Amino acid sequence: MQLFKQDAVQWLATLEAGSVDLMITDPPYESLEKHRKIGTTTRLKVSKSSSNQWFDIFPNDRFEALLNEVYRVLKPNAHFYLFCDQETMFAIKPIAEQVGFKFWKPIIWDKVSIGMGYHYRARHEYILFFEKGKRKLNDLSIPDILTFKRVYRGYPTEKPVGLLETLIKQSSCEKQTVVDPFFGSGATLIAAHNLQRQYLGCDISDAAHQHVQTRFSEQL
Repeated sequence: MQLFKQDAVQWLATLEAGSVDLMITDPPYESLEKHRKIGTTTRLKVSKSSSNQWFDIFPNDRFEALLNEVYRVLKPNAHFYLFCDQETMFAIKPIAEQVGFKFWKPIIWDKVSIGMGYHYRARHEYILFFEKGKRKLNDLSIPDILTFKRVYRGYPTEKPVGLLETLIKQSSCEKQTVVDPFFGSGATLIAAHNLQRQYLGCDISDAAHQHVQTRFSEQL
């Protein structure tokens, strides 16, 4: 397991061009701050579990730099998945296309139960599906709505390992390298390990590193 504590863009810049087979990540996107202020998310709430650097916003004006590095480090004919909300999707899509990605579609993660908020309370999240070059999915029978129950009482915004395993199985093969530059709960890294992939992760938060180290020691 190789984990790094650094700004995501700066860390990606240290990786060799064309060295990554698959990128999956979930940045702490800018629109969350707006939702926090009106009380529709607890993702950025200061609490025992979340008062740490992981919750520093990654602003929209840095996405061009991030996506340029993601494109550079990915091998030709590779996939990139990015978790986000509906507002961030509209900001990211044109930037990603400008740097060279093909945007296929937003995959829907159906969380089975509704979350906090109002105005049609959300029970889904978007996973933007991008491609560098051309790579066929490993199983063409998988739908664009993936149903996995949300994780309760875990690390904030934790994703189900099974959901990440689906994406990894679709877009990589055993021994290939999976990277997550905002690893958070470590679900992507656990999923990659379970599927016999190589994996690298980065997160600027001490709490994320402590959580992942504990999680690996307990689960693996």
